[in-house]
Amino acid sequence: MDFRQLNYFVAVAQELSFSRAAIRLHMSQPPLSQQIKLLEEDLGVTLFDRTRRSVELTHAGSLFYDKALAILEQYATAKELCAWTSDGRAGKLRIAFTASVPIFAAFPRLIQGFRQAYPRIEMDLLHLSTGEQLLALNANEIDVGFLRPSLNFRAPSSIAAFDLWHDELVLAVADGHGGAASGATVRLGELAQEDFILFPQALGCGLFEHITTLAARAGFAPRIVQEVRENSTTLALVAAGLGISIVPGTYVYTKPPGVQFKGIVDADTESRIVMASSRNREMSSLKLFLDYARAFQARGDAPPAASGSTTHKSPESGKPRLSS
Repeated sequence: MDFRQLNYFVAVAQELSFSRAAIRLHMSQPPLSQQIKLLEEDLGVTLFDRTRRSVELTHAGSLFYDKALAILEQYATAKELCAWTSDGRAGKLRIAFTASVPIFAAFPRLIQGFRQAYPRIEMDLLHLSTGEQLLALNANEIDVGFLRPSLNFRAPSSIAAFDLWHDELVLAVADGHGGAASGATVRLGELAQEDFILFPQALGCGLFEHITTLAARAGFAPRIVQEVRENSTTLALVAAGLGISIVPGTYVYTKPPGVQFKGIVDADTESRIVMASSRNREMSSLKLFLDYARAFQARGDAPPAASGSTTHKSPESGKPRLSS
């Protein structure tokens, strides 16, 4: 049995006439009758009751007709999907992101907009650190990543990188925290004697490298009392008074009670969200996504400025300041 025989059978079943089905199929009647006979022999049943005056479906024929229609419809859909893969309108994308990326208001809008524009492209989303994403890109385990790289990050030659969004690193302290962090803003060197809660270095965290680089420039190494992978846990431990942390400014959207954010005035605190992909991946759906994301960013679909008691960039200095 093949798809040609299924088409022949459906035509005869719908016309209930071999002669009319032959005309519809642009063929002569004898070959059509022969193909139906071969199909019946293959199935081991009679599909049509034939007389000189009429052609009727048998019970087996009626059951087979419904399945034949479903098979032909699925085959047509599969052919269409195969055609769409050539121009990228169908396929699968594996997209990874660091913990802070979904907090950017633009990220869910980007994913939702692309899904609406290309509903046949399936997206698998997973959380990986910056270092894990770079390894996964080189191993062809993901197609595109959203990284928060270190301050001195330079993409290797095998990776194409594009800056999407920026925010500022800010100090997170518990309400009522005294000492160096008691003012509205702070100088990084004043934090040398503080206990820090940071992301683990072992995960290849770009944020960890950024913070430790800034601390080294200020003349100290952070005294890390707790390593935490999840931003919500970091802020919860800060609220509990276990230590302070330096976090992306977007964390204001997940701020628990008991935490304050303060600007850091004397350090290179700008942090980037970078979209990265392997230069060796030639896939039409990936190109569609990268082009869509660049156009999305160019239209200014960036996350809104944080509101409330948080940090904002000063137009004059480009550094964060605390809202009153």
